[in-house]
Amino acid sequence: MFVDRVQIEVEAGGGGNGCSSFRRERYIPKGGPDGGDGGDGGSIIIKAENGVNSLVQLAHQHHWRGKRGGHGGGANRTGRKGEDIIIKVPPGTVVIDANADFILKDLANDGDQLVAARGGKGGRGNLSFKSSTNRAPRECQPGDPGEKRLLTLELKSIADVGLIGKPNAGKSTLLSRLSRARPEIADYPFTTKFPNLGQVQVDIDTEFILADIPGLIEGAAEGVGLGHEFLRHVERAGLLVHLVEPSPVDGTDPIENYRSIRHELEAYNPQLAARPEILCVTKAELPDSQETLEKLREEVDHDVHLISAITGQGLKELVRLIATQLEAAKKLAEDA
Repeated sequence: MFVDRVQIEVEAGGGGNGCSSFRRERYIPKGGPDGGDGGDGGSIIIKAENGVNSLVQLAHQHHWRGKRGGHGGGANRTGRKGEDIIIKVPPGTVVIDANADFILKDLANDGDQLVAARGGKGGRGNLSFKSSTNRAPRECQPGDPGEKRLLTLELKSIADVGLIGKPNAGKSTLLSRLSRARPEIADYPFTTKFPNLGQVQVDIDTEFILADIPGLIEGAAEGVGLGHEFLRHVERAGLLVHLVEPSPVDGTDPIENYRSIRHELEAYNPQLAARPEILCVTKAELPDSQETLEKLREEVDHDVHLISAITGQGLKELVRLIATQLEAAKKLAEDA
């Protein structure tokens, strides 16, 4: 089961109460206050960790409660601190305050973490109120309550390259050919229900992560079909490889299909539409592939490539081109 969006409620543990106590020992005529402070409550921490691939755990547990701090005791005993609760999520998870609707933190990398709800501070015991003018204080403080929040967690796939295109454009087949990923492949729309990631090895020193994004259809930017549920997975990819099928099984026009996808990207996020794009006509073994290639070259102002995941035509050249563009983008970012 793959889950990439959940809403959870987190409540940190409250602080323990401070203690009001006086020292009473035999042969010590002048005792004094010795009430200890309460322990701090446990916090709720959300941490990104490699190996966690989905938010499915959180889909089954919507409420998370931190441990309360222990109460203070006599003889200046401080209450035990409440244990923190760590919620592990996949790298690429965005934590959003559901009530205020703003991003708290983007946990993009392994090890990134956020204190989503901070534990309450323990109350002061009467010993801490002792002063030169108040030698026998009786007051103490209750512990503070822990923070409480309603959060939305969204997973956006982390990939260097995103494969986009209409359903059945050949994205899953290409991913399986270039990497060790084994996505489901069939002849019906929306075979891919969630993003599949594969690692492509260019040479001994160069590799990149390729994501097979579920097929986009007209109206996706408004939530039609898989819509927003998966468009956001494209956002992480710095480079898009747009696959166009020369003979769509639904009888649609390949050029119109290309325009439709570009329109959906623009409608969803103009910055996404401005990402570098490598345009490929897939299924080069089909008779209409060359004609589609020529029409697309007239449509766009950059190169169009002809590839086939079945015969292997153009795949080595495509991988080298992707690696070159990623390296150029990396150097540009380092120089900026």
